[in-house]
Amino acid sequence: MSAAVAVVPIKSVKQKQHGLAFWMARVLEECDRAAADFAADPVHDLRVALRRCRSMADGLMALDPDRSWKDMKRAGKPLFSALGELRDVQVMQEWIQQLGDPGGPLGSTLMRVLAEREAAHKQHANLALQQFDRREWKKWTNSLPQRAARIRTGSLIFKHVALERWTQARSLHRSALRSRSPLPWHRLRIGLKRFRYIVENFLPEQHELWIDDLKHLQDLLGEIHDLDVLWATAVQLGPVQDSSAQQWHAKILEERAHRIAQYRQKMLGKHSLWFAWRAQLPAGEEIQKAILLRLKLWASFLDPDFQHSRHVARLALQLYDGLSANGSRIEEEHNLLEAAAFLHEIGLSKRQKSHHKTAYRMIAKLPPPLGWKLETLRLAATVSRYHRGALPRAGQQSLARLSKTERAVAQKLAGILRLANAFDADHRGRILRLQVQPRDGYTVIAAQGYDPRDRMAEKIAAGRHLLEMILRTPIVVKRMPVSLRTNN
Repeated sequence: MSAAVAVVPIKSVKQKQHGLAFWMARVLEECDRAAADFAADPVHDLRVALRRCRSMADGLMALDPDRSWKDMKRAGKPLFSALGELRDVQVMQEWIQQLGDPGGPLGSTLMRVLAEREAAHKQHANLALQQFDRREWKKWTNSLPQRAARIRTGSLIFKHVALERWTQARSLHRSALRSRSPLPWHRLRIGLKRFRYIVENFLPEQHELWIDDLKHLQDLLGEIHDLDVLWATAVQLGPVQDSSAQQWHAKILEERAHRIAQYRQKMLGKHSLWFAWRAQLPAGEEIQKAILLRLKLWASFLDPDFQHSRHVARLALQLYDGLSANGSRIEEEHNLLEAAAFLHEIGLSKRQKSHHKTAYRMIAKLPPPLGWKLETLRLAATVSRYHRGALPRAGQQSLARLSKTERAVAQKLAGILRLANAFDADHRGRILRLQVQPRDGYTVIAAQGYDPRDRMAEKIAAGRHLLEMILRTPIVVKRMPVSLRTNN
C-alpha cells in the first residue's frame, strides 16, 4: 500500500508566497542571482524582495515595539540604496532604447555617462552585497515571521494602518495636482506605494479587489518619475538647446503628460479610486475601536503580565460605568480609561524603578494613531502615570502640560484606574466583578471575591483614596452579596 501524500491547497501555497518568511528567504536567494553580473532583472528582483521585507517591517513596527523590525530595516537599507542607484541607471538606458537615441551631442554624452555610471554603481552594489550580513538576516528569517504571526492579517488593526497610509497618500495626491514640479509626484509615488504594500501584505481581501488598479497606478507614477530623472540627468550633462535634444525633450513631456492624464482619469471625480478604497476602510466608531485594539496589542508585546492589565481594564470600566449610571458617561473618557488600563504596566519592560513614570514617557513618545490627537495620547499617558505612586498635585510636569479641563479628567480617570489596580494588587484575578451602589453621603462598591480579612484589603483601602478625593465622598468596599452575583 502506497504512502499517503499530503496535498497542500493552492490558496495555502499562494498565501505562503506572500508572507514575511517567503520574502525574507527570497532576499537570500536573489542575492546569489544578482551577484553574478548585477544584470537588470536580478537587480530588480532583489530590490523587490528587499522592499517587501522593509515595507512589512514598516507596517509591523507601528504595532510591535520589538527593535528587531528597525534593525532589519536598517540592515537592508545600504544594499537597497546601492541597488537603487544602479537600477536608476539601468532604467534610464531602457527608456533611451524605448524613446529612441536623442542623437547629437546629448545622445553620445548621455550613453557614455550612463555606461560609466553603471560600471561604478555595479562596483558599489557589489561592495554593499558583500557587507550585507546574511547570517543575521537568516536569524531574522526564523524569528520575525513568528512575531508577525501574532497579528491576524485582514484584521481591523491592519485596516486602520491602511487608513493612515491612505490619508497620507491622499494628501500627497492633492499636493501633486497643484504642482508642476516633479518632486510632489515623486512623493505621491512613494506614498501610494506605502499604501499598496500594507494592502498587499496584510489585507488579502482588499488586495484581491484592488491589486490591478494599484499596480497600474504604481506603474504610471513610476514611469513619470523615470522620465523626470532621465531629463534631469540629461540637463546635468550640459547644453540641451540643439534641435535633436529639444525634440527628445518634447517626446519625454508627451509621454509624461499621457501618464498623468491616465492617473487623473482614475483618481479624480466622484467615481475616483480614492473613494472606492476609503469605503472599505474603518470609519466612525470603528476607528476608535481600532485605536484601542492597536494600543492593546502594542502593550501586550511589552507587558510581562498582560493578563493582569486586561483584568484591571475590565474592573476599571465596571467602576466607570457604575459611577456614570446617572447618564454622565462620556465615550471619550471611557476609551481613554480603557487605553490607559491596557498600557499602565508597560514600563515594567524597561526594568527600571518607578515603572509608572517610565510608562508615561513611553506612551507620550508614541506617534498619535489616526483618530487621536497628540493631546489625547498625552492624556492617556497621564492617567496611566498615576495608577500608583504619589498622588497628582499642582506643579507636576505631567499635569502642567494639560489644560484645566484635561487635568480634571486625568485625575478622575487616574483615581478609577488606581482603585481598579488595587483590586488586583496580587495579580491573581480573584476580584471577579465590581458593582457601584451610590448612597446618601457615600458610595458602596460591591466586589465579587473580596475578603475584608485578606491582606489585599489594605491595598484596596489605600487605592481608593484618590477617587474619594475626586468624588468628595467616602467609598466603602464590601463583599458582593450572592444575590448580586447571580444577576449578571
